[in-house]
Amino acid sequence: MVDRSGEGPRARSTSEPDAADSRWRSGSLRMLLVIALVLLLKAATPLLLPIAAAIVLTFALAPLVRALRRGGVPEALGAAMIVTTLLAVTLLVGSALVGPASQWWARAPQTMAQVLAQIERLGASILRSTPQPGLSTRPNTPAAERAAAAPPPSDPLKDKLATEGVAFTRVLIGHVLSFALSTAAAVILLYFLLASEHWMLSRSVEAIPRRRSRALLVSGVRAAEREIGRFVASLALINLGVAVATCIAVWVFGLPNPVLWGAVAGVLNFIPYFGPVVTVALLALAGTLSFDTASAMLAPALAFLLIHAIESNVVSPWFIGRRLTLAPLAVFLSVMFWGWLWGIAGAMLAVPVLVGVRSVCKRHRRLRLLGAYLEGDHRPVPSLHSLLVSKRRVERPDGAS
Repeated sequence: MVDRSGEGPRARSTSEPDAADSRWRSGSLRMLLVIALVLLLKAATPLLLPIAAAIVLTFALAPLVRALRRGGVPEALGAAMIVTTLLAVTLLVGSALVGPASQWWARAPQTMAQVLAQIERLGASILRSTPQPGLSTRPNTPAAERAAAAPPPSDPLKDKLATEGVAFTRVLIGHVLSFALSTAAAVILLYFLLASEHWMLSRSVEAIPRRRSRALLVSGVRAAEREIGRFVASLALINLGVAVATCIAVWVFGLPNPVLWGAVAGVLNFIPYFGPVVTVALLALAGTLSFDTASAMLAPALAFLLIHAIESNVVSPWFIGRRLTLAPLAVFLSVMFWGWLWGIAGAMLAVPVLVGVRSVCKRHRRLRLLGAYLEGDHRPVPSLHSLLVSKRRVERPDGAS
């Protein structure tokens, strides 16, 4: 009996380091798996980006296909109708913007020259206003006269812009072709996903043996479709209003091509935080190149700031509602991550993906803590003291003082 009792603590002491080592190894393996997954997502961007865009659009447009199917329209025909309508609207808007965009693109070299001239004039004025120690202000020496008569040195930035124009055009054409191929792949995949959404969900439910798991899968998919669809539709309507308001404001202040700037503001407004900042910078640059006075230069950018303030503080909370709100920190981190991973397209997909992740976290017991961090809760946050005191009172046995 004594020997057995003496072996118990020794056995427990040897098993505790083994358990700690196994937990550390499993945690390290999970971390390595996450890093490998992120690197895979980064390396396979041309393949995964069209798939992700098609899946997000499928979740947003699948309720429309089901509504057409309940009206007697087959899924294949309904998916074709929806995809064709989406393509027609996109091509119509794109054709209206091709002319203004080509005009600004044709003015790009002149614009760069104007910006460089402004920088040179500013630097020359600073140098003239600053006295140089040890140098005479009147260059009467022959060396100074020869230096003044010599041609100015060439600007390396201008030379680089002039010599690398062909290479820049080649890179631009390559990016345009890659974007066209990715868009075509996303559209084709979107049609197949919309046409076979009911079939794939039925086969997935059929493969699950437990009835509770089947119900969770169907309810989770339908809830994600409702939330993503409602969010994307609401955001599209809000950004359409932002585009129209920006177009009117830019037209009032006399900036050329107001339709183009309205479209730019509406599209970039799909990217939280970063999109409005880029729009303000572009409008400020366009105003600087189009007007002479400081008030006229800054008026378009200030007008968009006012529009964005009204949209983000009044229109979006009322229109989208509290049910679809997300934590601002989670939205910012999601935009940073997907923007770094997949560029502008990833930043546009960041918030719909976050809505879908939050819908999954609500229905998975182990992910409810992550869902609580993603949830945009408007209730007042209790103090830590009150939480600790309430927990301590709950843990006390009944009848204790």
